[in-house]
Amino acid sequence: MVETALILVAYLVGSLSFAMIVSRALGLPDPRSYGSGNPGATNVLRTGRRVAAALTLMGDAGKGWLAIVLARAVPPEWNVANWTIAAVALAAFAGHLWPILFRFQGGKGVATAAGVLLALDLRLGIGTVLTWLIVAAIFRVSSLAALAAAVFAPLWCFWLMGLNAITGAIAVIALLLIWRHRANIRRLLSAEERRMGE
Repeated sequence: MVETALILVAYLVGSLSFAMIVSRALGLPDPRSYGSGNPGATNVLRTGRRVAAALTLMGDAGKGWLAIVLARAVPPEWNVANWTIAAVALAAFAGHLWPILFRFQGGKGVATAAGVLLALDLRLGIGTVLTWLIVAAIFRVSSLAALAAAVFAPLWCFWLMGLNAITGAIAVIALLLIWRHRANIRRLLSAEERRMGE
């Protein structure tokens, strides 16, 4: 019962699309109606409102972090298993991808995944974020950086934690993130993907 409640709460927290929330609060257009159509920080930045993009980034990362922290904050006598934490991580990420609060039209999950990783293990989160930053700095392509981070995240997790339920959950999150970037992958292969700042 406790496990089910934690997973449900994680999904609902993940369903809080901060691109939509911030845009409505600041009187900006629906982020699904312009640019890439993706309700995420990168697309919100296309409005020219850096504060809105920063708030979106922090909110989406924060909800992934919060879902894990809440699951780990339950009393020890409830015996929350490792697989439950893994399921909570997946539920929070799935909530961002398919938010029930916004007609299941969610983002690609990069910031939410980063928040989940930082909460699971600070070293894992920092290593994955650094991977994103390095690739982004070299190639100036956000989607390529996200894909590189997705590939390396399960490897960092395996190196730090070994093969367990959490590593499996991170691998599933990585695969979902790559799948959500399939249009970007096509543009990358045809050299049509936009660089950061364009």
